[in-house]
Amino acid sequence: MPAKLRFSANINTFNACADRYVLSGYGKRLTTEELIQAATRVEGLTGVEVVGFWHVNDDNVERVYRQIRDAGLEVTCVTPDIWASAKWGWGSFASNDPEIRRQAIHEVKKSMEWAKQMHCEIVDLWFGQDGYDYPFQADFLAAWDRIIEGTIECAEYLPDVKLAIEYKPKEPRTHCFIGTVGKTLLLLQKVNKPNVGAMIDVGHALMAYENAAESAALLHYFGNKLFYMHFNDNWRLWDDDMTVGSVHTIEMLELLYWLDRLNYQGWYALDIFPYREDGVRAAGESIRWIQGLHGLLDKIGRERIAEIIAKGDAMEASAVIREALLG
Repeated sequence: MPAKLRFSANINTFNACADRYVLSGYGKRLTTEELIQAATRVEGLTGVEVVGFWHVNDDNVERVYRQIRDAGLEVTCVTPDIWASAKWGWGSFASNDPEIRRQAIHEVKKSMEWAKQMHCEIVDLWFGQDGYDYPFQADFLAAWDRIIEGTIECAEYLPDVKLAIEYKPKEPRTHCFIGTVGKTLLLLQKVNKPNVGAMIDVGHALMAYENAAESAALLHYFGNKLFYMHFNDNWRLWDDDMTVGSVHTIEMLELLYWLDRLNYQGWYALDIFPYREDGVRAAGESIRWIQGLHGLLDKIGRERIAEIIAKGDAMEASAVIREALLG
């Protein structure tokens, strides 16, 4: 039987989300303490993610951790901010400027320290600004050398904290170096550290024209490297960060089946940006979709699904899912 699902959410889910047209966001900006309290209103949510220097720093880490614990929540992931400041605009780990590279590695190490202080085992390593926008702009070989070397340095700094590489094909750069599950696996092979694995953000996989279920299977097959999951949805063209199951419902069902089959024990974390929707409602709806689709797997039977997959019969798969959904 699959393990009981554990749900987490980035606490920015509950804040006013801005875009390039409405820079102030489509709602009221909340303090970190208010965001933590908002998370307590989501049924089924037992964990939260925080971002380094946005929510935690050397001065407040113990206080924020206490607020999270007092609210009955766990810290499930800390994300270092190596992408949201102008200084990272030409790269972080892959920057041509050795001082910028040094600062980026320092940011990650600080987030690892804070994660350890908050009894959190995962740090999300997303190289959002490490890429290029134009032809003849990037030294691809030097960039990979720098990313590999920086990741190894961070991994060796605190070996008991796990680094989860989050890949994404584009945005904020038009091309991100670590953009697909295949490139991520190449990076993991070169880094070759037990505490370095990967995170699948479902929306990023969709943008890369991947099937997230296959991506999860690949990360499992090549070294059991699936450390963490971000759940959301989009229309494949952009990282819309919509509520779970709102567009790619059948693919989500397949992903949940494979996470069970691969014995994934990690968090089912929400990374959604409900620009115009209420964040508490959007998070709750996302959790109910995951729970509902998990229940659909129970209804169909995982052994039945395995038999269909073994036969490779697409129409039988379609019929079984249709009957389970529509009766």
